[in-house]
Amino acid sequence: MKFGRILIIFILLGSLVIVFGNRGLIDNYHMLKRHEDLKRANAEIFRENRETERIISLLKDDLAYIEMTARRELGMTRKGELVYRFTH
Repeated sequence: MKFGRILIIFILLGSLVIVFGNRGLIDNYHMLKRHEDLKRANAEIFRENRETERIISLLKDDLAYIEMTARRELGMTRKGELVYRFTH
């Protein structure tokens, strides 16, 4: 009888450690979820980097893109152009 009780207690304690312990089933589930979140964030950063590389390439090589950016972001104009500004 005593051996059976010890075995049952040992099995219960082992089960608790497997489920709730460090690197147990619950911890494993949370780690897998975190891993998926990090993979998604990594993919998003990768896409942003690709877009930034594309813009850098355009700014280095494409005069039309450089002009469009200068006009849009810096408000630059060509010599002799008339600029109309409307106020409300």
